[in-house]
Amino acid sequence: MNRSELEHIIRAACAITNQENVVIIGSQAILASFDYSVLPEDTTLSVEADVFFLDDEDGSLSDLVDGTIGELSPFQFTHGIYAHGVGENTAILPDGWKERLLVLRNANTEYSSGLCLDPYDLCVAKLFAYRENDLSYVRSLLDAGLIKLPELRQRVDLVIITPELEDRARVVVAYLAKFGDGTGLFIKTI
Repeated sequence: MNRSELEHIIRAACAITNQENVVIIGSQAILASFDYSVLPEDTTLSVEADVFFLDDEDGSLSDLVDGTIGELSPFQFTHGIYAHGVGENTAILPDGWKERLLVLRNANTEYSSGLCLDPYDLCVAKLFAYRENDLSYVRSLLDAGLIKLPELRQRVDLVIITPELEDRARVVVAYLAKFGDGTGLFIKTI
């Protein structure tokens, strides 16, 4: 997916839900941070944009997006891309992530706003998902120099670890220790 395709999804998602903003929580949020030409190829391969709405407690807006411009919809068959309506709790994110959202808003979005995860918050979500493709995504951004390890470690430190996430946090810390100087992370727990 490229930026103009993401802008199309933002425009369509906001139009069908009559909302001014949509949050881009998945991998394609990276398109708000960097020019497509500098991004590693594997960070833009997805034809799906994970989206949700901040005031959608019952998930009805995400369901509407799924049913209208989601996977296997006429929208996907026509444009080759689609939106996946998800919930706000889909990803494990660092404390304060909402304050760091990047706004993608222009004529191509018809001045609706795509509120995109900051690249470090996005990488934290990928690390905590801990799937092979997510780890590869983060590694590609690190290798390209678009994400810096010390800043990524600091952002991981902002994740509030519940007892259910303690094991995953240890795995993430061990994974990051493979890079750079091996400095440990200190993750807040509740």
